[in-house]
Amino acid sequence: MMQIDLESLKPWLGRTETKEDILTPSLIDRFRATFDAHLWAGAGDVPLGIHWCLTLDSAPGGSLSDDGHSPQGRFLPPVPLPSRMWAGSDVTHIAPLTVGQTVTRRSTIGDITAKQGRSGTLVFVAVNHEYSNGQKVCIQEKQTIVYKDISRSQSEKHTFVAPDPTTLRSRLTPDSVLLFRYSALTFNGHRIHYDQPYTTEVEAYRGLVVHGPLQATLLLNLAADALNKAPQGFLFRGLAPLTLPCEIQLNCRPDGTTGTVWCQDETGVRCSSADYSAT
Repeated sequence: MMQIDLESLKPWLGRTETKEDILTPSLIDRFRATFDAHLWAGAGDVPLGIHWCLTLDSAPGGSLSDDGHSPQGRFLPPVPLPSRMWAGSDVTHIAPLTVGQTVTRRSTIGDITAKQGRSGTLVFVAVNHEYSNGQKVCIQEKQTIVYKDISRSQSEKHTFVAPDPTTLRSRLTPDSVLLFRYSALTFNGHRIHYDQPYTTEVEAYRGLVVHGPLQATLLLNLAADALNKAPQGFLFRGLAPLTLPCEIQLNCRPDGTTGTVWCQDETGVRCSSADYSAT
């Protein structure tokens, strides 16, 4: 079992990065075309979740890692584990973004921790993001990235479990085109979302992997639909790989001004979940 030298990664704590982007009508059009009816109709001009498509990393192609990720050691620490995934985010909505305005994202490495999991060593890197329009902070987010060994158990498939009709809200059958479009929206080169041989033979997934932020966007809009307003608090967690072919079953259990939403596949496995609150 690999031992991680966290001391060697501590120089990255507190490291900051600032990026700017413009929220254009064309990006909004492409985002709406990708998610279609699964976006909350009450969002107005700027759909919820589009901030994950802004201020993107644009590393040159020749510098990418074998898995298609941007190289480590610049902003993110050089964690010596082969698999890297978005584990979750704690999002606070303060004010809506505005079409046509410059969006500034200031990011800071907040924490680096390690623990032993069933598949081996796990390293968690917490990144604090602040999205602003001008001097106005619109979104705060604590993102958690997990680094891990490649595990053959992530290719396992479970048996069918019938959905709960009291919580099931909608269904979506994703395909490789949807994953490709979302990779394009987010300039995400990670090969597990579009390269089938690499995904199954190298990273040992059962099939192409549905992006964590794609699932989070579906759940964020489902929560807004339940509240009839954008949730102020949204705590998202990735629970298990969601791989093609699959059916995404979108579920919601509201409780007044709070609730839980989750994605499960056709076998009943919860692949991601989020707790939301109106305030």
